[in-house]
Amino acid sequence: RLGAGLTVDPALTVVAAGTSLPELATSVVAAIQGQRDIAVGNVIGSNIFNLMIVLGSAAYVSPTGLDVPLSALTFDLPVMLAVAVACLPIFITGLRIDRLEGLVFLGFYGVYTAYLVMDAANHRALHALQDGIFYVALPLTVLTLGLAAIRHRRGPDDSSG
Repeated sequence: RLGAGLTVDPALTVVAAGTSLPELATSVVAAIQGQRDIAVGNVIGSNIFNLMIVLGSAAYVSPTGLDVPLSALTFDLPVMLAVAVACLPIFITGLRIDRLEGLVFLGFYGVYTAYLVMDAANHRALHALQDGIFYVALPLTVLTLGLAAIRHRRGPDDSSG
């Protein structure tokens, strides 16, 4: 729970997954075919379009505007900010996301989804998951990003350990 009866809305993830499946399929196919620019551009372009055009248009035509749930401000927005910060070293250290980094992002999405479901169900293991995120996932992320930076600094030709 996020405190004071505030919970996250798992419907947000269900809707996001449903509307993003075409982008996922397009990006996966493009990556498999070696068209990585299309894969990355599709994801980034879709997110920018959804945030600015779709959300902006909906707010513009709504007679009363759009209410932003408090949980979006206290949970989802910090998660999005953390993901953006996690991307910075990856983009700086070679402008690519390797398989290991992709696996980390997939894992975090799984943890994020599990958190939403457990919070909505008021599951008794939610606090254990929160502790796991804070004491295991965050340090592992920092370690992974650090290793990626070190690997980039050594360069592709340095195979010595």
